[in-house]
Amino acid sequence: MFRLVPFRQNPMPTYTLFATTPKAMETILSDELQALGIKNIKPTMAGVAFEGDLETAYRACLWSRTANRILLVLSSFTVKTQEDLYDGVKKINWFEHMQPEDSFAVSFSAKNSPAINNTHFGALKVKDAIVDQMRAKFQKRPSINTEHPQLRINVYLHGENAQLSLDLSGESLHRRGYRDINIKAPIKENLAAAMLLRSGWPDIAKRGGSLIDPMCGSGTLLLEAAMIAADYAPGLLRDYFGFIGWKKHDAACWQKLREEAEHRKTVGLEKMPVIVGFDQNRHTVNAALTHIANAGLQHKIHVERRDIEEAKPAESWQPGLLICNPPYGERLGDEEETAELYKKFGAVLKKHFIGWKAAMIISNPELGFRLGIRSQKPITLYNGALECKLLRFTIEESAFFIPKAKTQEERLSMVTETSKTEQMEATGAEMFANRLKKNLKKLSKWAQQNHISCYRAYDADLPEYAVAVDIYQGEAYHSQLTPLPYVPASEQLWVNVQEYEPPKSIDQHKADQRLAGVLAEIPRVLQIKPEQVFLKIRRKQKSTDQYEKHGDQGVFHIIEEGGCKLLVNFEDYLDTGLFLDHRPIRLMIQQQAKGKRFLNLFAYTGSATVHAAVGGAQSTTTVDMSNTYINWTKKNMALNHTEGEHEFIQADCLEWLENEARQPYSRQYDLIFLDPPTFSNSKRMEDVFDIQNDHVQLIKNAVSLLAPGGILYFSTNFRRFKLDQSALSELIVEDISAATIPEDFARNPKIHYCWRIKE
Repeated sequence: MFRLVPFRQNPMPTYTLFATTPKAMETILSDELQALGIKNIKPTMAGVAFEGDLETAYRACLWSRTANRILLVLSSFTVKTQEDLYDGVKKINWFEHMQPEDSFAVSFSAKNSPAINNTHFGALKVKDAIVDQMRAKFQKRPSINTEHPQLRINVYLHGENAQLSLDLSGESLHRRGYRDINIKAPIKENLAAAMLLRSGWPDIAKRGGSLIDPMCGSGTLLLEAAMIAADYAPGLLRDYFGFIGWKKHDAACWQKLREEAEHRKTVGLEKMPVIVGFDQNRHTVNAALTHIANAGLQHKIHVERRDIEEAKPAESWQPGLLICNPPYGERLGDEEETAELYKKFGAVLKKHFIGWKAAMIISNPELGFRLGIRSQKPITLYNGALECKLLRFTIEESAFFIPKAKTQEERLSMVTETSKTEQMEATGAEMFANRLKKNLKKLSKWAQQNHISCYRAYDADLPEYAVAVDIYQGEAYHSQLTPLPYVPASEQLWVNVQEYEPPKSIDQHKADQRLAGVLAEIPRVLQIKPEQVFLKIRRKQKSTDQYEKHGDQGVFHIIEEGGCKLLVNFEDYLDTGLFLDHRPIRLMIQQQAKGKRFLNLFAYTGSATVHAAVGGAQSTTTVDMSNTYINWTKKNMALNHTEGEHEFIQADCLEWLENEARQPYSRQYDLIFLDPPTFSNSKRMEDVFDIQNDHVQLIKNAVSLLAPGGILYFSTNFRRFKLDQSALSELIVEDISAATIPEDFARNPKIHYCWRIKE
């Protein structure tokens, strides 16, 4: 007898898989994968490990809203030497995964590895192992394609442990496919999705609640909210994944999952809640509309140009979630610039959004207090390398309070109204005076020995006296650069005072008294007239105010630094025209400039250009968006009578760099100084600029202008800045921050960071 045995198709093999995600989003990703029916999930420091077959992996690629990449682990091995890495990669039979004529790319990262600490070298070693194996077997070698390879290989080396994987996503999953590649976003799509998931949007949407983003920018939060509400798979618009060119790709399985996702999307779009975005910028509104159209959601999301003060829901909209990514305001001036925005925003929420939920992501939680609404426990998220807090609110009267903080302008008014008697009696001013004397005794000798005429004498040494005191010595001139009548040497010394925000523990009135005491003690200690002391208050600025005059006294002062004459101004502008902490970098540029072609980007008043020219630069190019600063640079150059060719360009540095980088025969420079602002939303610029989010492309564009053997010096004063080393792994990057902090800023080593970068 014969027994018929039913045919069973071989089941899909089970793989070890790994989903990477931005820092602090591992729990969100775990919950998301669990909701997709994925089991054996294990959160780790860099993402989430799990097991599953190809369908599981494909489903994660198609449906994960918060993952960066989905990796299929091929092997793990020990790496104690460079050859261990080569041998470990070569043990894989790569013909099982690719044809000899296919293309591939390698992503390599290492942490605490004694064997390999250069990611570019590590990637080359992996590439060599694969190419050598294929060439030996087939006398052919696969090609390298870094954009859309048929196979993307990922190697992560932690200590001596290497994990070798296939990158099934191909490129980061935050790239949904709806964004115009020429339009930058202040937050990535997977971060926006995490914000929405943590703010309870899926449940709010199911109940028919509305969503409003009153600062919608290019529409990222709106689109992610719509895709969540519509059960719209985030990977459905993508035409490229890393598994499409893989030899083991199961096309039928993938097509089945796509058809299922298309059906779910069609059903979901029939029951969409109200989703609305406002923004005051015409360009960003147009960008949002473009992205909405790309996603096929033209009639599901409404966007209009409206200022934050005019944001309010229509009566027919069901209360739901208001969510946004407001400006962070990281710099000393920027924080005060945004303070009024937060105050206005809080008033709008209290007036028009009672009964709504609200959420926002900010890097400085202190700004959240400006709203005057108590939040739930903040959730830590990362926007790139920048640590941020997601604040969540229930808009109800019981949560309202009145913030105590006053503006700097109000505080200055209080100081100037304080009587002379109160100034002299300001508590403990003698402590400040004694510390200033002590510092001057040490620093004046150092300054004299190093021929330094301008330096920081005090930098919040005593927490109760939170000011910076800068000494300038030189000559006074009119704006036409004609000298003023002779004045004695004692009157050729000026003091620039900047006040920091006092600690919360300090009573506001006491802080005002102490500032008055500081202003009274400085002339006495230095034996100068009170008129030689200038207090700078950074008021709320409009987007172009930083380039405009704040006064019209027309009195400049010529100081010397390293044999260069430079103009400073204490009364007419927000800053004096010279960042003292950059003195070592400027001197470094001067020493290296002889015979070089020098480029100064975001040049401010061109002091680095002057140093390069005095150092014997063959030519200099100075680029800044402000005509005020370009003219200031020209005056600085005229004072020094230097030789060489000097070019001055008034332009948006970002746009100028991108244009130059795209030219087939771009300019070439031997020495470049790149010192961009932390944040800029000037109307003269097409996009909002954020140094943390935008520095990689900025650096790459600048490096593209380097001549062979050229050097780029990149600096930033953003205290929480994190350089994306992995994204710049093809470059030689050296952190020289410690060597560029001068003696007078030794107490404040985070005043700036600086890197020397070569190709």
